[in-house]
Amino acid sequence: MGKLNCWEFKKCGREEGGAKVDEFGVCPTVTEKRLDGVHGGKNAGRACWVVAGSMCGGKIQGSFAQKYENCQLCDFYQKVKEEEGADYQFSIALLNMLRNK
Repeated sequence: MGKLNCWEFKKCGREEGGAKVDEFGVCPTVTEKRLDGVHGGKNAGRACWVVAGSMCGGKIQGSFAQKYENCQLCDFYQKVKEEEGADYQFSIALLNMLRNK
């Protein structure tokens, strides 16, 4: 099986056409094109921890600074870091990609 995006791994239902879109809206990771391809994901699907407004624990999260401590404990975040190994892109590089495009 290929690399999963966060919405596939977490089954949050916030992808386009997902079960929770009416309630919570489409997740910004699904539409964040500036991170497309990072860690082999679609849009920000494998870099969700740097995108404000993603969901964790059934709640929509705030900015990177507000949520990153929790993200480091996330099973999906840990999976991406393990899968990427030496190719893992650090959060500061990803945040710069968001700022500079």
